[in-house]
Amino acid sequence: MSLSRRDVLKLALAGAAAPLLPIPRIVSEAFAAPGAADARFLLVFLRGGYDAANVVVPIGSDFYYQARPTIAIARPDPGNPNAAIPLGRSGEAAAWGLHPALKDSMLPLWQRGQLAFVPFAGTDDLTRSHFETQDSMESGMPVAGPGRSPASYGSGFLNRLAAALGGRAAPVAFTDGLPVTMTGEVLVPNVSLKGAGRPPFDDRQRAVLAEMYAGTRLEPLIAEGFDLRQEVAAQAETMAKGDARGSMRAEMQAANRRAITARGFELEARRMAGLMRESYNIGFIDVGGWDTHVNEGGAQGQLATLLGNLGDGLAAFADQLGPAWSRTVVVVLSEFGRTFRENGTRGTDHGHGSVHWVLGGAVQGGRIAGDQVPVTQASLNQDRDLPVITEYRNLIGGVLKRVYQLDSNRLERVFPNSVPLELGLV
Repeated sequence: MSLSRRDVLKLALAGAAAPLLPIPRIVSEAFAAPGAADARFLLVFLRGGYDAANVVVPIGSDFYYQARPTIAIARPDPGNPNAAIPLGRSGEAAAWGLHPALKDSMLPLWQRGQLAFVPFAGTDDLTRSHFETQDSMESGMPVAGPGRSPASYGSGFLNRLAAALGGRAAPVAFTDGLPVTMTGEVLVPNVSLKGAGRPPFDDRQRAVLAEMYAGTRLEPLIAEGFDLRQEVAAQAETMAKGDARGSMRAEMQAANRRAITARGFELEARRMAGLMRESYNIGFIDVGGWDTHVNEGGAQGQLATLLGNLGDGLAAFADQLGPAWSRTVVVVLSEFGRTFRENGTRGTDHGHGSVHWVLGGAVQGGRIAGDQVPVTQASLNQDRDLPVITEYRNLIGGVLKRVYQLDSNRLERVFPNSVPLELGLV
């Protein structure tokens, strides 16, 4: 056979076989960056635009409490379990508090110095469109102009990262379909862990597929892909036995793009950790449900439930990684924040500036990082949103530079025309 690896994905078989294909080592090992083999990076994308102002709460801002009369998180109060948790006693951190839903999961990481928050972060894209902004951010390309996304993506920044790392890169997307950020010249497996408790093929089907590729250069790839899916199925079966909450809801809003719900994230996070601990060093997962236009809630309610599940999942991921957590960095972001003022239905609408999370055993955290401005009406973007001061490409570029020891040429391949920020997070 003379089929290319990309041709394989276009076969009628591709719907079932594409998730089986392991990452091809298309770049010579001789050109791999040092340190890439041991480091791990996971990008968690919250689809729908999460309300960052109610997660990392500007407790020092009177304007925040004026703008959110029904959904604001109360100022810290030791006697009030629904109050924000103070993130610092002095300096910039003293102006911020953490949503109480993250007390048991993320606060311990913060206290251990393994979690940092970067407020006023996001993209220069001002379209406020879920789909355009998600694609724009996943591409990692410069925005074409005011309020516009790039006209063409071509590839995603995690795929370009894999290409820049060469033979030591082992990327994977834990999604139903390949996300924009993993598209490009490197073929990346997407391994959906939803309903992963059984292999996709029975023994007869596996034998037929193996015979189809016997004697071709694709034979070892298909065999490795079968082994991967068997491993996923085995992990799912093992974890399901000890997890009474194993069911995952399928309802997804359009903005979620079939992303897993936060409710199902904890179990999937443990499965991801098992695979990244043993086989992969670049990962992507998306979590849906963050488009909170109506009845968002404050310390309790819709957003609080989402946060509780997200935090539990991230904590489970850290725990399941074991010693590998010390060499891992996770970045959590969303396509945009929400309007700073609550709307007439006790929710928030599409906004701009957000808060990005950087966590991991390799992170120098326990702090609020990046440039900041006072949270006042005067500092709002267009009198409605938090502004973007820290551009996400510069932030992630600075993190990846340290995680994978990228030189300027490799970093330029990942994020063209960016200026990596040296925030000392890694």
